[in-house]
Amino acid sequence: MNIAQLISNIQGLSAIAAGLFIGLSAMGTAIGFGILGGKFLEGVARQPELSTMLMIRMFLMAGLVDAFAAIALVMGLILIFARNPFLDAAIKAISKTTIN
Repeated sequence: MNIAQLISNIQGLSAIAAGLFIGLSAMGTAIGFGILGGKFLEGVARQPELSTMLMIRMFLMAGLVDAFAAIALVMGLILIFARNPFLDAAIKAISKTTIN
């Protein structure tokens, strides 16, 4: 395998990994928000006097669930647009093998 093929394989697989990061985290966040909203409505229907406390806790958990998607989005964008760490490691390994 020559260097150009190796670099293109790493870039292609990094794009797939970034897509999986972003897509799966978005799906997980959507499922999490659905469950969270459903449980909030169940709690408010059961005890309406606790709606304020439940809403505060729901928004706190919504922020934590959304942070998961934001972190995965940043990781995916780093793989696509920033300096790819996998590509750097492969280039270092290739340079060591070609020198020796």
